[in-house]
Amino acid sequence: MFLFLSLVVTVFILTFAFFIGCYNERYWKKRGVLFDKGNNNIIGPYWEFLTSNRALFEIFGDMYRKYRNEPAVGFSTLFAPSLFIIDPKNVQYVLQGPMFIDRGVDYHKEDYLADNLLFMSGDRWKLMRQKMTPLFTPNKLKNMYNVIDKRTQDFVQFLHKNPEKQKRNTLDTLATFCCNAIGDAVFGVRYASKFVSPFLDISRKAFASSWWGDIRFTLSSVSPTIFKAFKISFFKEFERFFIGAMKQVFRQREKEGSKRHDFSDICLSLQRSGVMKHEETGFQMQPTDELMAAQAFFFFTAGVDPTAAGVFGAMIEIGRHTEIQKRLQEEIDEAFYNNNGELTYDAVIGLEYLDKVLTESLRIFPPIGFSTRRCTETTYLPVGNIKVDKGTKLYTPVYSYHHDPEYFEQPHVFDPERFSDDRKQNLGVLYQPFGFGTRICIGMRYAKLQVKSLLAHILHNFNLKSVIGSGGIKFGKDQIQLRIKNVDVEYIPRKLRR
Repeated sequence: MFLFLSLVVTVFILTFAFFIGCYNERYWKKRGVLFDKGNNNIIGPYWEFLTSNRALFEIFGDMYRKYRNEPAVGFSTLFAPSLFIIDPKNVQYVLQGPMFIDRGVDYHKEDYLADNLLFMSGDRWKLMRQKMTPLFTPNKLKNMYNVIDKRTQDFVQFLHKNPEKQKRNTLDTLATFCCNAIGDAVFGVRYASKFVSPFLDISRKAFASSWWGDIRFTLSSVSPTIFKAFKISFFKEFERFFIGAMKQVFRQREKEGSKRHDFSDICLSLQRSGVMKHEETGFQMQPTDELMAAQAFFFFTAGVDPTAAGVFGAMIEIGRHTEIQKRLQEEIDEAFYNNNGELTYDAVIGLEYLDKVLTESLRIFPPIGFSTRRCTETTYLPVGNIKVDKGTKLYTPVYSYHHDPEYFEQPHVFDPERFSDDRKQNLGVLYQPFGFGTRICIGMRYAKLQVKSLLAHILHNFNLKSVIGSGGIKFGKDQIQLRIKNVDVEYIPRKLRR
């Protein structure tokens, strides 16, 4: 009996898989689109992601190279049609189009921390984006810079006083700094110890790869309807602490009556003004503590690991190229000298070679490997005249574009001068370390300011030496982000002329 039932179940599963594969293949064939059968006809590239140690962006990279000359390629994600866009004109159409503003993530209303700018859709996203944008104006960034600079100086002193931190776990140490810097500059949150933050563990775990996290991520991607129907949560385990902590920050700020013109002040201002309303659509939302805490959660998680990875990627390349490092240090040392041993906001902005080095390192190691969107209104892609129905999930390249020799000559060569004025070109969607179009990273200018400030202080005080393990640079198994593995960077104290 058991053998018979096992046989029936096996036949059912195989038949179901065959049916899904045929359905998706026919679906895209009718639209004149090639279909990638890959290793699995049920969940496409997500099967390899679940069963291998590779990052999802690397798997999409294989698809990119295989179908390089196609405008797009379809693949299976259960009964939800999915499309990997390859042609740059189609990618630009998707990332800038008003019918593609959704990321394609669904969450249930009790998953409070998921109700943030990263996951929000439609008018809800438009309204929240409108209300959060003032946080990162040039004037606000200039006000934040003093705090960033102070935290950076603290970090450099920490390295000097703890020489064991100069030779191992560089990425972890950088994440600790980023957590404290964004906590102080954006939220006004300080701790008794500058390098012990209760938020750090959350930022590391929120999007980290784990067996359950990867299954949850896959299910949310291949069937948002099932994910939402079963009320699976993304961040339930962090709610009690994080929402409680942000409520405490809000109430303390109200009690003190002080103004820092930071995130907490924006939240309190929105709450005092009552119901939020989008000027164009008329959509309304109540600025509850939970909703504001969800936005704080997004800024924290986006401002810690991705920012630390951005600094780390730049440090790796600087540590591998002594001539570039020497030229950088000359520029940075001169800036310190011209400002009486300090690094002002204007001085950081004026570090042109550092800006080119960072721009190039973000090409080599972008924070994310690909982007996702969901079609909200049936339309046609310009190249190939491909019909895209409402509800279709779309994936667009980032890492693959950055490493395509057609767009970047000798893409694996670290060459900051490719972004010099005489060689600079309008890259558009071909260069998108912070995304592109309507959902470009809201904190991009803050992230770049923090990274440049940190790199400048580090290089003023230390020489860098990259230590790369056997087999070259490798990436961890991650859902969307790039996490560099098998590499570390050593700090070697400099003897500065006084």
